[in-house]
Amino acid sequence: MKQSNDQRVLDLKKQITKKRSVIGKERRFAPITNCLIEINGARKNIQILERDELALLLVQLNSWLMSAKNLNIDNEIVVCGYGISGWISDIRAKLESIKFREESVALKTLETKLDKLLSNEKKTELEIDEIAALLNQ
Repeated sequence: MKQSNDQRVLDLKKQITKKRSVIGKERRFAPITNCLIEINGARKNIQILERDELALLLVQLNSWLMSAKNLNIDNEIVVCGYGISGWISDIRAKLESIKFREESVALKTLETKLDKLLSNEKKTELEIDEIAALLNQ
């Protein structure tokens, strides 16, 4: 019974490794704007906003952008010294950063749980294999 559970744990750990490669490496958040936007008298820092607040702000800015296009306004609308497209780009990048962080934490948590489920014999075997691999380099 231990053997089959150990194999299932190892298979699940391989799936976690594959998922990590799919989400890739974290892209550094390099904003175009200063990240401080004032809308309707409220000043917001996109660096510290939660996912829902960022999504709402993104929708609001996009609606302004679409309205400007519908009204044939050729100049880019500037908000707090930066064009709306710059704000939209920064908010999307921040949302991607949050998503990456959340997925990474979730995968690490799952991996920790799986490590605890391995039998002592299997843990010992894996450590010996790791040492052998290091010595054979």
